[in-house]
Amino acid sequence: MEKSGLIDKIKSKKATIGIIGLGYVGLPLVIEFCKAGFSVTGFDVDNEKVAKLKHGESYIKHIDSKLISKNISHFFPTSDFSKLSEIDCIIICVPTPLNKNREPDMTYIYSTTKTIAQHLQKGQLIVLESTTYPGTTDEDMKVILEEKGLKAGDDFFLAYSPEREDPNRKDFSTSTIPKVISGYTEKCLAVTKALYDSIVVKTVSVSSTRAAEATKLLENIYRAVNIAMVNELKMLFDRMGIDIWEIIEAAKSKPFGFEAFYPGPGLGGHCIPIDPFYLTWKAREYDFATRFIELAGEINTNMPYYVIQKLGLILNRTGKSLNGSKILVLGMAYKKDVDDQRESPSLKIIQLLKQSGAEVQYNDPYVPLCGGHRHYSDIDMYSIELSKEVLSGADITLLLTDHSLYEYAFIEKHSKCIVDTRNAFERNGIKSDKVYKA
Repeated sequence: MEKSGLIDKIKSKKATIGIIGLGYVGLPLVIEFCKAGFSVTGFDVDNEKVAKLKHGESYIKHIDSKLISKNISHFFPTSDFSKLSEIDCIIICVPTPLNKNREPDMTYIYSTTKTIAQHLQKGQLIVLESTTYPGTTDEDMKVILEEKGLKAGDDFFLAYSPEREDPNRKDFSTSTIPKVISGYTEKCLAVTKALYDSIVVKTVSVSSTRAAEATKLLENIYRAVNIAMVNELKMLFDRMGIDIWEIIEAAKSKPFGFEAFYPGPGLGGHCIPIDPFYLTWKAREYDFATRFIELAGEINTNMPYYVIQKLGLILNRTGKSLNGSKILVLGMAYKKDVDDQRESPSLKIIQLLKQSGAEVQYNDPYVPLCGGHRHYSDIDMYSIELSKEVLSGADITLLLTDHSLYEYAFIEKHSKCIVDTRNAFERNGIKSDKVYKA
């Protein structure tokens, strides 16, 4: 198998691109490859999602439908996976969640790899982008793909390139974020480099697929550990009567040796709450305990419970308990100005509130409906309008996501009591006796 043939097709934009999983990672990739002039087939098991995309409609709020419709002549969404045999470069962007025991759930990667294996052709490039533990590509996937006799590095190309998406980020996009790339062999790496060089400003080659898998884990573990540190300090400083937000602002005035991380009600999104546990799980195979990572996970996982405890203390001052209290939650998405609810701490906090007997409503301008989460099947709610009556009728207004669309002065004026987990009110110039930080 000659690498030059596929590289020439890529450079001439004649290579066909297939992207499996048209979500927060896959869809931006579709757009970039279409913009570069490639023919892109998008694969997804969700027929409703496929139907929308065929009509040029985006189902992700921060991705404008115009970006889909503008490139629709190059984009072919489908749920027919037999078309994989017609594709030159196949990129896998499927979820890698945790199971109920907080262990890696590899169902999506394994089932997708098995489907590819059924249609695998000589000369194809297979790239995994999903975050996972070191060894997934060159051990697990390779074995599955080689079951029918084709050999990685000889008959087809195999690679790993971790996604680096940050939904709705303004200063970086899919094309401007440097891309870490790797290959099972040097030939695999060369083809992978040609592919991603066609859509991103810079590729960063590493020595192996395991190195690339580990790079992604380091990026997210770094954030998880530092967020855990400020979360722990927040709880300590709260007891000491010290404002963690003031401390961070003062500390970041140092022009070197300090990077600001911010506390919150818990970790959210598909990466930081999940990825560290992939390495923790894999480390057991080597008789190694990742104590630092596990401690960070313990602290971050505990943050929703801290918020509930804080709410209880504030209610006690007015002679009330959580049981029977009316709580209005602001923000269901895991971060500001997106509709992404994956692993949002709001889900856990609402579940705990309901278990405590509280009456809970929520408002989120980006999330009109919240339901269908496999670990939160008891949550099936609609966002309510943020009116004077709704605000004044709640015993506590609990801000969990600091969306830019919120009119913070209006909320402060009409709420009885506010618990702010993001320091949003003070950042918007509002200091009030009604507002408690948590």
